[in-house]
Amino acid sequence: MNCRHCHTPLRHPFLDLGHAPPSNAYLTAADLARPERYYPLRLWVCEECWLVQTEDYAEAGELFDAEYAYFSSTSSSWLEHARRYSQQMLETLELGASRLVIEVASNDGYLLKNFVAAGVPCLGIEPTASTADAAERLGIPVLREFFGEALGQRLAGEGRQADLLIGNNVFAHVPDINDFSRGLKAALKSGGTLTLEFPHLLRLIEQVQFDTVYHEHFSYLSLYSAQRILEEAGLRVFDVEELRTHGGSLRLFACHAEDSRGTAPSVAAVLDEEQRAGLRMLATYREFQARADRVKDELLAFLIEQKRAGRRVLAYGAAAKGNTILNYGGVKLDLLPCVFDAAPSKQGKYMPGSHIPIHPAAALEQMQFDYLLILPWNIADEVTRQLAHLAEAGVRFVTAVPHLEIR
Repeated sequence: MNCRHCHTPLRHPFLDLGHAPPSNAYLTAADLARPERYYPLRLWVCEECWLVQTEDYAEAGELFDAEYAYFSSTSSSWLEHARRYSQQMLETLELGASRLVIEVASNDGYLLKNFVAAGVPCLGIEPTASTADAAERLGIPVLREFFGEALGQRLAGEGRQADLLIGNNVFAHVPDINDFSRGLKAALKSGGTLTLEFPHLLRLIEQVQFDTVYHEHFSYLSLYSAQRILEEAGLRVFDVEELRTHGGSLRLFACHAEDSRGTAPSVAAVLDEEQRAGLRMLATYREFQARADRVKDELLAFLIEQKRAGRRVLAYGAAAKGNTILNYGGVKLDLLPCVFDAAPSKQGKYMPGSHIPIHPAAALEQMQFDYLLILPWNIADEVTRQLAHLAEAGVRFVTAVPHLEIR
């Protein structure tokens, strides 16, 4: 396999999680009687551009189909994050009725609804039917297509280039990141602003966030690698913000290469931090597998210990990251009998691979148990606040990453 950006042959493995089904391929009861498709889940690092990437097996159409079950609006903290960003952009860019905002991977309209409410024309681009339906019910026009250079050129030809072009947690999800970046270039109006958010590879390595690895994430990005990719497409990063979302993310602000805006000091500061952390040293990547294995082993030891002691552990949040760690650890119903989730799209289904049933969050009130394992550790504070009454009743909350923590 060659690097999906610079085409250098990939020779350096970063992480091997064995074989797993797609992490968002939730199962129905009927699916349990059918064969389940598994793919290798392995990451490599490119020694030329330092892009970390999955080994190619799964096609995007198999991962983001009509049954795709991730709805952004399920998390109240993510909705608030989107609201604050929208307000910032409305004020900073002075967006109004004569401007156009386009979001690539607009999901269920969690973000664009803020611009609709402010009277700013919007367009969502979202290939998954279930989430596109939800966005259209909010009055957001949606193109149900995968984004790339061809669609970007088409939008430009139709006079629909964006004053603000948004890509939240999509840059890492595209198999052809060069084609996608050229599409961003084409769809961005002269003088327009592009913002991209994605989990920061630096935080993944620092905090052993190996459970954020799944097939839908084709790339794992540093500022250094993202900047190189965008530059080749004719775009320039002029500012960057470090965010707490998803365990530590970056928000890049980019423009056309010829744009007159200056580059903020934050860009050099983050690049320097990455350099000091060893993100352009192979030793950093060679050490990661053992660190990930320790996290997995700690969780397994905890679950087995509670089973032997007769204590009951249930889980909250049927998140993709939860599927990664459960499947890598081989966790089944005997150690974790069920998981609870607030998203109606997942309730009544089963976790891929482990086949653990997913119940409505409200059903927690009828259960007797000792520990609640919060699989989406990035929203653990939100969950523990919502379920504080369980702690008062003696239930203890548990997270597994970056190490086992019993709250």
